[in-house]
Amino acid sequence: MNTDMTTPSADYEAQVTAPALQPRGLTAGTWIGIAVIAIVLLVVIVAGILSRSASERSLQHQTTEAAIPTVQVVYPSGSILSSEISLPGNTQAFTETPIYSRTNGYLKSWYFDIGAHVRKGQLMAEIETPELDQQLQVAEADLKSVQANLDLANTTSTRYQNLLKTNSVSKQETDVAMSDASAKKAAVDASMANVRRLQQLQSFEKVYAPFDGIVTARNTDIGSLISGGSNSTPKELFHLAAIGKIRVYVAVPEVYSPIIRTGDKAALTLDEYPGRPFTGTIVRNSSAIDQASRTLNVEVDIDNPNGDLLPGAYVFVHFKVPEHAQSLSLPSNTLLFRAEGLRVGVVRDGHARLVPVTIGKDAGSTVEITSGLQATDPVILDPSDSLADGQEVHIASQPRPTPQSQHGKEGAL
Repeated sequence: MNTDMTTPSADYEAQVTAPALQPRGLTAGTWIGIAVIAIVLLVVIVAGILSRSASERSLQHQTTEAAIPTVQVVYPSGSILSSEISLPGNTQAFTETPIYSRTNGYLKSWYFDIGAHVRKGQLMAEIETPELDQQLQVAEADLKSVQANLDLANTTSTRYQNLLKTNSVSKQETDVAMSDASAKKAAVDASMANVRRLQQLQSFEKVYAPFDGIVTARNTDIGSLISGGSNSTPKELFHLAAIGKIRVYVAVPEVYSPIIRTGDKAALTLDEYPGRPFTGTIVRNSSAIDQASRTLNVEVDIDNPNGDLLPGAYVFVHFKVPEHAQSLSLPSNTLLFRAEGLRVGVVRDGHARLVPVTIGKDAGSTVEITSGLQATDPVILDPSDSLADGQEVHIASQPRPTPQSQHGKEGAL
């Protein structure tokens, strides 16, 4: 009986202790799962790195492409520009001068106001000069005094010379008398000169017109203090201009200086007289190029008998220039002004080349190119100031044809 009861206990203990004796580790399926997850993660990481690298290369390529400027181009066109150039100028009176006083005093009266036509020699104003009048009276009195002294000295000198013949006086006394007479004569001359000076100054009390003209300004009135002379700053009383003939000074660009000929005709146009040209004559030029503006100063004179042209008016002067049968022209917005000279940008083999050009005529919106380009050269429109020679560029589209209307006959600015 005891044997039956102990056998089940032994079996139970064996069952209880059996799991404890088994090894504790991951199963093969678990290891396979971990390996699969690791491979998947590695694939994801590698794919991400490759994708980022591809994106960076694509971005770098796009950035490089975007850095290349895109330009519009135009081809030079053959045309005939205007047979004249139009340049701005300002009209001036043929003779113009301010009128000052040469003496000090107070304005007594004036007789002409602005816009008045005056003739040469007409009285324009009178000045009161009480101090000068008194100085003249003193000088005249001094002159009478020295003349009396001279008369006495001459009489004495003559008497001594007669007495010397009879040896009644000494030679020394006679010489003294004669020298005194000479000194008195010099004093009379000096006094007379002073009187004439004061009389001349007194004559400036009356202000006369120096030439025929129009009073363009009056800067004084009755009672005004008038200052003249070298010890004070004179005040302009009137401004007089002769406008029967008008001068116009025009700055002609150096490139056109050879066509300026004395005696040639030039037409003037004004906004206030649309459709009415005035004909003038080239009378002279400076025969020198201004180094600052690179222009030739030219004078054009216009007869103005009716006074239609006023001094100071803004006009355009039209000069005739030789006309070329064939030429290349470009829009003005293709030009680059660099320190080394005038340039245009030409696209060659995908790169910009800065080509020096020479302008023949300037027609404002277009210019005539006499050298440096061919009709097949694609020229960059509106080039950037930073455009460099050899810079890579893209042409945006087909070149836009230059409108023929821009290359027609038109005046230069």
